[in-house]
Amino acid sequence: MTRLAPSLAQEFESALAWWQMAGVDCDFVDDATTWLGDRAEAAPAVARGAGIRARPDAPAAKREGTEAAPTREALSPAPPAQSAPARRDFLGDSPPSDLAAFRQWWMETPALDAARGFPRVPPRGQAGAALMVLVPQPEAEDREALLSGPQGRLLANIIAALGLDESAVYIAAALPSHTPLADLPALAASGMDAVTMHHIALAAPQRVLVFGTGLAPMLGTTPEQYLREINHNGRKVPASLSETLDALMDMPRLKARFWRRWMEWSATN
Repeated sequence: MTRLAPSLAQEFESALAWWQMAGVDCDFVDDATTWLGDRAEAAPAVARGAGIRARPDAPAAKREGTEAAPTREALSPAPPAQSAPARRDFLGDSPPSDLAAFRQWWMETPALDAARGFPRVPPRGQAGAALMVLVPQPEAEDREALLSGPQGRLLANIIAALGLDESAVYIAAALPSHTPLADLPALAASGMDAVTMHHIALAAPQRVLVFGTGLAPMLGTTPEQYLREINHNGRKVPASLSETLDALMDMPRLKARFWRRWMEWSATN
């Protein structure tokens, strides 16, 4: 007895049943799709609706005789234009004239809105210090003293390894309070760069060590540029820019790079 060969329709039906039993009920293609790529420019609007267009690969009868469905690009609203932050004169007409006045202004002025849930923390140290350390912001645990948590302990070890007494170091932050996800370039553009530069001028250190490449805009430079000095009101102060203290704690290789840069920098400054 001979067995009849299945028809083409039976083969298709059997194949579909196999894929359904396997749990595959969607169509897939081999060609890659750029989901995150730039959106294509919108085609000119048709007569009956702006931003509505037909698929270029659709049959000619459908393109000419019926109205095409709106595309994802047409239905999606355009992203809002990013406007530059308004620049403010935080220091005003009578900026603090010495560190004592600056500390009081830093802690009390309404111009510097403190981050919700975190207090303002004052800088510490004396004017004319051998080294000024600048960090982006206080630690989350800071209350009375700046850098009282893990970053502060790392900094204390670094200062000791540099052969300096902590009393000879002026420690400051670019922001008065801990600010999660702080946009440092935007804050610098809003006028905080002038506050930072005025702070450095009042501290009058012999050298400045900056922890945080994001602080470059606060100092009138960019992260891509190698910071060698800070020039403010005709006074030049040698400066070095490094990664943040928390980054040094998380990545030991950054510590090695920091020490290499410090040795090279201190040899000439």
